[in-house]
Amino acid sequence: MSHSRPHIDTAGRRARLGRRQLLAVRHRADRAEEVAEAVVGLHASDPATVHLAACARLAEPDPGEVERALYDDGSLVRMLGMRRTLFAVGAGLVPVVASSTAGAVAAKERAGLVRWLTEGAPGWDERRLAEVEAKVLAVRGAQGAATAAELTAEVPELRDTILVSPDKPYQATVAVSSRILQVLAAEGRIRRGRPRGSWTSSSFRWTPGTAFAGLPAPPAPEARAALARRWLASYGPATIEDLRWWTGWTLTATRQALAATGAVEVTLDGGTTGVALPDDLEPVDAPEPWAALLPGLDPTTMGWKARDWYLAPDQVPQLVDRSGNIGPTVWWHGRIIGGWAQRADGEIVWRLLTGGGTSLPERSRELGEGSEAAAAVTDAAARLAARVGEVRVTPRFRTPLERELSS
Repeated sequence: MSHSRPHIDTAGRRARLGRRQLLAVRHRADRAEEVAEAVVGLHASDPATVHLAACARLAEPDPGEVERALYDDGSLVRMLGMRRTLFAVGAGLVPVVASSTAGAVAAKERAGLVRWLTEGAPGWDERRLAEVEAKVLAVRGAQGAATAAELTAEVPELRDTILVSPDKPYQATVAVSSRILQVLAAEGRIRRGRPRGSWTSSSFRWTPGTAFAGLPAPPAPEARAALARRWLASYGPATIEDLRWWTGWTLTATRQALAATGAVEVTLDGGTTGVALPDDLEPVDAPEPWAALLPGLDPTTMGWKARDWYLAPDQVPQLVDRSGNIGPTVWWHGRIIGGWAQRADGEIVWRLLTGGGTSLPERSRELGEGSEAAAAVTDAAARLAARVGEVRVTPRFRTPLERELSS
């Protein structure tokens, strides 16, 4: 890395965020694939997040556009990848994610499954597991798409259960089917198909997949460098720790990947040292002021480990759960200013929060009636209500403010 340290201030980081992550109005995309490309991958742990995050960045928001990419064209692929999180990534990025992160995650998941079965389920070993998996793949191949219940009906071994945490207050009986299907999906041998209900449903069919191990993929160091380059182009400048956290790599692997990109050191506001791509050191024009209502686990809100430059620390208790999952947020021109929720009757409600040295009266004046910001946030809420329609959205990971607003 170069020892010269250009300075990129917070305003420059916010300008990049609004333009490159397609949140400023004039930078929104036409297709879901463009959105995934812009943010590297859409968080997919919560089915609603994929659609809401994509629609917030589409010129014509439509959950059907996301369904097309996920289920009709297969141009977006769900993968258990970075830091063992489910992402929807563009099909062209699948080999890079597989080699850089998903392959190692899948191997760890399989080892855990084998240990769990052999220790907790009588009669199970690796040979029996392989036989059962072969039956599952055969049924799935014959039917094309099958729910977990349909697979279990055809493969009786999937009905076996294991008592988890025996003699504990939280002990539970778990079917082996869920873990086996999750590992097959982590390896790309099956994939999630269209849900049985609306686009917010977690009940879906399993469809044929392409095993990641069988894909032509770059060697792991080369793949990590490619992923780091893509991430910096979307999220840079950032710190080394930001990238290490986002990927789940070791610090050594992160440093090696960054070195391969030719990234250079920069200073950020507050005296922090960051890194940026060598062609991303010049000032970036700020886009026109923009507002957005982003869902819980949105890729932008979850894009960095250090978030003080867009999320005031005193807002965290209301917007973030105890596990670090960020709930629904209201954005104004590159920073979080509040949170939102949907009530049972479908109404979208939002609230401003103090923070970042701004008092509520000052924040209220900034977003007061008739202000540009208030109009933009109101419009964003109307756009969200229109795209949600009759669907009701409850985040998988609920935060204090979301619970309060939705009640």
